[in-house]
Amino acid sequence: MAVLVTGGAGYIGSHTVKLLLQSGYAPVVYDNLIYGHREAVPRGDFVQGDLHDTARLVQVLKQYHITDVMHFAGFAYVGESVQDPLKYYANNLAGTLSLLQAMRAVGVQHVIFSSTCAVYGIPQHPILTEEHPLCPINPYGESKLFVERMLQASATAYGLRWINLRYFNAAGADPEGELGESHNPETHLIPLVLSVASGRRSEVAIFGTDYDTADGTCIRDYIHVNDLADAHILALQVLDTDKAQTAYNLGTGTGYSVRQVIETAAHVTGRSIATQIAPRRPGDPSYLVAVADKIRSALSWQPRYTDLSTIIATAWRWECQRHFG
Repeated sequence: MAVLVTGGAGYIGSHTVKLLLQSGYAPVVYDNLIYGHREAVPRGDFVQGDLHDTARLVQVLKQYHITDVMHFAGFAYVGESVQDPLKYYANNLAGTLSLLQAMRAVGVQHVIFSSTCAVYGIPQHPILTEEHPLCPINPYGESKLFVERMLQASATAYGLRWINLRYFNAAGADPEGELGESHNPETHLIPLVLSVASGRRSEVAIFGTDYDTADGTCIRDYIHVNDLADAHILALQVLDTDKAQTAYNLGTGTGYSVRQVIETAAHVTGRSIATQIAPRRPGDPSYLVAVADKIRSALSWQPRYTDLSTIIATAWRWECQRHFG
C-alpha cells in the first residue's frame, strides 16, 4: 500500500514514516522543507513540493499509485497565527484544498488528518472528550477546524473516507536515536528545557505562575511522538470501516504542570535548569488534558510511553546525540 505523507520530513511526520516502513507500507514523503528536514527521511521515496501545486500533487499521486494520504503538512505556531493569520489560512486551508482537489482528480479516497486539541479553544470542562464544543481562539486552531469541516463536506459530496486525529502535546524522540524534535524557532516546552540542561540556552521562561493549579503553572497532557505514530497506523487500517468518519483525541489522560516538567527534566538529566518568570500568554488555558477512551476502545490504541520521565529521557538522548555526538 502506497501512502502519501505530506509534511513527512517534519517532527511527527518523520516518526510516522519510519513506522510505516517498519509496518510494510510504502510511504512517499511530500514536503516543501520550509520547516521539515531532508535528513529526517533517510529511507523511502521523497518528493520536494508544495501543497499549492495541485498539478504536481496529481502527478505524484498517479506516479506512485497512492491509495491513502496522511496529511501532516501545515504551519503550527499559535502566536504567529495571531500575528499573521492570512499566512495560516493560505497555507493550512488553501494548501489542504489543493490536496483534496488533487485526490479527487485521481480518485484517492482515504485521508488521515493531523488535527489538534486547539480546535476546542478554552476548555469548558477540565477533561476534554471529542464531544467538547469546538471553539478555537486563534487562527491556527481555526484553520485546523476548517480543514476538519472540509473533510466532512467532501465525504458527503464525494465519498471521501477520513479520520481526524487531535493531538495534545507531542513530545519525546525516537528511542533508537534516529529522529527527534527540531524546530526553528523552538516553542515546545520540553526541548526548550533540555536546551537549558545542555547549556545551549541560559534559562527557560515560565509563562504565568498564578493559574488555578496546584503550583500555579499550566498543566498539559504530553503524548510521545511514537504513540502518535502508532495511532496513525491503526487509523490507516480502519478507513474503510465504521470506525472512520470521526475524530479521535490523542493524549495519555495525565497532566503535568510546567514546573513538574522542569523538575522531571532536572532529575532525568542530572542538571540544574534555570527559569525566568514571565507574564501569562493570552489564551493559555490552565488545564488541558485529553480523554482518549474513544480511540482506545475503537482502535485498541494503547500509549506505550505514559511516564513523563521516560518521554523526557528519549528527548534528552536525542538532544545529547545531536549536539554533542
